[in-house]
Amino acid sequence: MKNTSGISTEEFDRLDGLVQEWLPLPDVAERLGVVVTRVHGLVDEGALLAVRSPHDNVRRVPAAFLLGHTVLDSLKGTVAVLRDSGFSDVEAITWLFTADESLPGRPVDALRDGRKTEIRRRAQALAW
Repeated sequence: MKNTSGISTEEFDRLDGLVQEWLPLPDVAERLGVVVTRVHGLVDEGALLAVRSPHDNVRRVPAAFLLGHTVLDSLKGTVAVLRDSGFSDVEAITWLFTADESLPGRPVDALRDGRKTEIRRRAQALAW
């Protein structure tokens, strides 16, 4: 069953198993100290990725995209590379949260550790 954003319950549940911790957009706004419309802007410009849950129709952002009270700085450029490689936002989140034994770990964790060059290089290679 698909919701208005096009992700099925099964797809969301698989993604939820990878991401595990989500924040609704108003909670993101509170953590960042901005109005919720600014969070919508961050999603629109690719500084954040959000998915609408088919269970309750609420848009959520993976909590790992925030570091304290800021957005993970290296996320926007990485999202741009993934989008340029033809990834949808759901596919990009899936890739970022899927463990890669050659890293080791998940790309999102490598970004949080400051290893954006390696992750972007890997993301660029996906287009080929």
